[in-house]
Amino acid sequence: MTPQELAGAIDHTILKPDAPAQAIIQVCAEARKYRFASVCVQPCWVSVAQSELEDSGVLVCTVLGFPHGANAPEVKAFEAEDAIRRGAQELDMVLNIGAIKSELWRAVEADIAGVVNVASAGGATVKVILECALLTEPEKRRAAEVVAASGAAFVKTSTGFGPHGATPEDVALLREVVGTRCGVKAAGGIRDLPTALAMLQAGANRLGSSAGVSIVESLAHVEAETGEASRR
Repeated sequence: MTPQELAGAIDHTILKPDAPAQAIIQVCAEARKYRFASVCVQPCWVSVAQSELEDSGVLVCTVLGFPHGANAPEVKAFEAEDAIRRGAQELDMVLNIGAIKSELWRAVEADIAGVVNVASAGGATVKVILECALLTEPEKRRAAEVVAASGAAFVKTSTGFGPHGATPEDVALLREVVGTRCGVKAAGGIRDLPTALAMLQAGANRLGSSAGVSIVESLAHVEAETGEASRR
């Protein structure tokens, strides 16, 4: 994998609640430079990201029902509509974790469907966050199956605000369940190159990380050292 290919699999993420406008602008500039897949921002910064990334080829991603997933389905659908109107092209929604714990699977399906329907009409991509750290293995499997059947483009491991982030084991489990029906996004705690590569090897095809620059530069450094060694 080349540094360019790795960058194209990363959602360059800034979701800290205290991130100021200048930090959003900086992250967008980094995304332009490194050609990340997207920049993922809080909903209030979608318009800023859209302006900064216009004509760059880098997508604008935002989050819905974040970080707990406890919003009413109608609220998530409205969030999706509003985000698309402001320029979002990818929507990372947190599903209703309490509904999963209650085995209210029709409610989980409806929660996702409301966002997927809005996104389909608006030409946006949906990623559904499970928050794997809060779920048992049977719950992860059933939830991933629901996501795969929903028309969402990705199932995602974590918000990055839960007890822990992505693990290779969870990524592999989600990939096993969804197969080729949708993508798998690993997020939360991906701060270095070995972790990023482990997630990709486990089956992820998109990574969410606030450390995208250092991850890609680390791979470029490894590539440069390998090339230098081969010339000796």
